Amino acid sequence: MTIENNSTPNHKRGVIRWIIVSIVFLLLIGLSLFLSAGTVSWPAAWAYLLLAVLIQLLDAVVLIPISPELLGERSRPQAGAKKWDQLLSRLMATIGPFTIWIVSGLDYRFNWSTDTPLWLAAISALFIFGGGLLALWAMASNRFFIGMVRIQEERGHQVIKSGPYRYVRHPGYLGSLFFIFFTPLMLGSIWGLVPALLICGVVFLRTTLEDQVLRNELPGYQAYSNEVTRKLIPLIW
Repeated sequence: MTIENNSTPNHKRGVIRWIIVSIVFLLLIGLSLFLSAGTVSWPAAWAYLLLAVLIQLLDAVVLIPISPELLGERSRPQAGAKKWDQLLSRLMATIGPFTIWIVSGLDYRFNWSTDTPLWLAAISALFIFGGGLLALWAMASNRFFIGMVRIQEERGHQVIKSGPYRYVRHPGYLGSLFFIFFTPLMLGSIWGLVPALLICGVVFLRTTLEDQVLRNELPGYQAYSNEVTRKLIPLIW
C-alpha cells in the first residue's frame, strides 16, 4: 500500500493525518462501547469493533493509492462549509454514532433488551459491511467526497456520474443509513434503535438540504438530477 507517485508532500501529510484520525476514532469506538457496558467481555462489541477495523483497512487499501488528496481533504477542517451542515454533519458522523454506542453499551450492562437472536446480529453485520463498501465505492468514484457540504471551487468541483452515482445521487448517505440503523441490532440493543432512528432522520434531512445546494450552486447538477431521479433510495426516493 503506497501513495501514488504523483502525490505532493501535502497529500502525503494529509494521508498521515487521516490515518491518525482513523486510529483515534477506532479507539474511541472501543472506549465508548466497553466503558458504557462496564466490561470488555462483550463478544458482539468485539465483533463490531473488528468489523469497523476491517472497513477502515479496506478504505486505506483502496483510497491511499488512487485518491490521497481526498483523504487529506476529509481529515481537515472544511472552511466555507454551510453553517447548517456544521451541526448536521457532527450529529451524523460523531454525536449520533457515539450516542448509539453508549446507549447500546448501557443496554448490555443493565440488560434492558431481551436477548436478540444471533441471526439478526449476523444479518446486521452484513448490512453494516455492505454500507461500508457502498461508501467506499462512492469515495473511490468521487474525488470531491468530503465530510461537509460546500462547493469546492478550488479543486474544480464537478458533477460525478460514475460508480454508484449512476443509480442514486447520494450513495454515501445510503451507506451511512445501513451503518446507523444496523449498528444497535448487531450489538443486540433494541433501545439503541431510538437514537439510530433519530440520526437516520438527520441523514434524510441532510440529503435534502445538500441536494438543494448542489442544484443551485454546482453547474450541471440540475441536468444530472433529471437523469438520476432518486436522491437516496433506488426506485423510491
